[in-house]
Amino acid sequence: MKALALDLGRARTGVAVSDPTGTLVRPLPVIHDIDRADGSAALDTVLADEAPEVIVIGDPRLMSGERGEQAHHASSFAGRLRTRVDARVVLMDERMSTTEAQRRKQEAGSTADLDSLAACVILEAWLRGQKAAA
Repeated sequence: MKALALDLGRARTGVAVSDPTGTLVRPLPVIHDIDRADGSAALDTVLADEAPEVIVIGDPRLMSGERGEQAHHASSFAGRLRTRVDARVVLMDERMSTTEAQRRKQEAGSTADLDSLAACVILEAWLRGQKAAA
């Protein structure tokens, strides 16, 4: 199943996509200002180009697991996106995804954008969960 992940941010949103088998994940360019018209149009282009069956949105919970302002923004965004797309839209706990993305970026010397690497971490975790549940 092809999936796309978003590491949602108000200014920059990281994007990652899997291959159709859900085995390989790669970062895509960030989307700027996803809540504005230009950002929304950029997301529509990515969704049309990639045609994911599932869109995984990072759910930025506090370390305690509680939902803060950013988590409510992610939930609201997911709700709006569900009305616009045929793909299934799910939220995935993204705690520590940026820390892991920073580690990977340093170890690999990657030139990929940190936000999109964080989206890769989120998507990989979601895909592992799907395989474990199967």
